[in-house]
Amino acid sequence: MNRLAGKVAMVTGAGRGIGAAIALAFAHEGASVALAELDIEIADKTAERIRQETGANVIAIRTDVTQSASVKEAVSQTEAHFGPLDVLVNNAGINVFCDPLTMTDDDWKRCFAVDLDGVWNGCRAVLPGMVGREKGCIVNIASTHSFKIIPGCFPYPVAKHGVIGLTKALGIEYAPKNVRVNAIAPGYIETQLTHDWWNAQHDRQAARQATLDLQPMKRIGQPQEVAMTAVFLASDEAPFINASCITVDGGRSALYHD
Repeated sequence: MNRLAGKVAMVTGAGRGIGAAIALAFAHEGASVALAELDIEIADKTAERIRQETGANVIAIRTDVTQSASVKEAVSQTEAHFGPLDVLVNNAGINVFCDPLTMTDDDWKRCFAVDLDGVWNGCRAVLPGMVGREKGCIVNIASTHSFKIIPGCFPYPVAKHGVIGLTKALGIEYAPKNVRVNAIAPGYIETQLTHDWWNAQHDRQAARQATLDLQPMKRIGQPQEVAMTAVFLASDEAPFINASCITVDGGRSALYHD
């Protein structure tokens, strides 16, 4: 299909997981895609795999989302290769789960540097061009942690709540310029991070089953299911969706209790 034909997109944290799935889905839908990733080796491998599978124009750019200059340079390189940027997906993120009273200052700063400042750095880098052209779409990857609290996960949900606030504020601010800013809130998604968590438990299979048992659909989501939601938001099929968040969690967050 060609739902993103002719569009130029940049996806942060696109070397693996949800970010890689989004980059692949965008390429399948006709977009030229830049993978902005801190781990450039894995980004190069992912970019090559996407090129071979789709034949799309794909590049990898080493990017540290915690550094505004690095993000601006990634945008400049993307536009030098492909032309003006139509779509930015702020996907890069890390899990920082601490006890609030024993958490270090460095833990707090590390979480916010990636999970909130990194999103803002991406938005700030692309907004001038999008506003000037009166055309553009930003998709921020938030989380169900953006509106639900799981004990023991502090300060991650604080940062993710901030992502929703940032999404709404920028979406309203630049709506008159035809720049849309939306978010996606994934729930449990089967990424390597999920497998790493299961593997770190005393009984991997029991931990996996406990996770599945929590889900109304008795399974967790796949990265491509988040990716296709991003395709929809980035496409011309969603021109009146702005300052909103789409939840992709199989209904988990709608449960009152287990």
